[in-house]
Amino acid sequence: MDKNQIREVIARRAALELKDGDVVNLGIGLPTLIPNYLSKDVHVVLQSENGVLGLGSQPAEGEEDPELIGAGGGYITLTPGASSFDSATSFGIIRGGHVDATILGALQVDEKGDLANWIIPGKLVPGMGGAMDLLVGARRVILAMEHTAKGNPKIMKKCTLPLTAAGQVNLIITEMGVIEVTPKGLVLKEIHPEFTVEQVQAATEAPLIISDDLKPMRS
Repeated sequence: MDKNQIREVIARRAALELKDGDVVNLGIGLPTLIPNYLSKDVHVVLQSENGVLGLGSQPAEGEEDPELIGAGGGYITLTPGASSFDSATSFGIIRGGHVDATILGALQVDEKGDLANWIIPGKLVPGMGGAMDLLVGARRVILAMEHTAKGNPKIMKKCTLPLTAAGQVNLIITEMGVIEVTPKGLVLKEIHPEFTVEQVQAATEAPLIISDDLKPMRS
């Protein structure tokens, strides 16, 4: 699979985790593709931590409104009935447990559900943003991420990068499969037909528990 195919596989599968009526916060990058693959029967309300409930699709080129900017700094649109408010209210929504799911990217995740997604030491970054609040405030935390980075595992026995939050990840979706974080470890629940279990484990530092009901990856 090339880069675009990988991103599509991940986004399509992640879209299946969202339910009609969910309030959802999407991280920057790959997670922003997920609304493109939602079923027509599933209508979610997208929340942006800088103060929007009812985020729409990206505006067409030339139709950008400088008054409408998302948490990632890009132009956004609003859906009918959307509301905007200050960032303190927005984080009250997040910290109050009113976000049903957040789907984020990752630099590393480990078998305990610890997530590192904000800094690589020595590289300049703008900051952690709202990720730490989303990880502890959202009812469900899903990672939509490539399985490896330049051939190196991103699903670790223990994260080596600075953590964003500890023990908060529920589900990991990659181009290779779907992995659930459980008290017993990482359970491979679905596998992409292009890969074998052995290949998935070879690309994963943490040991995988193979589900007795292992299924082909849904799309």
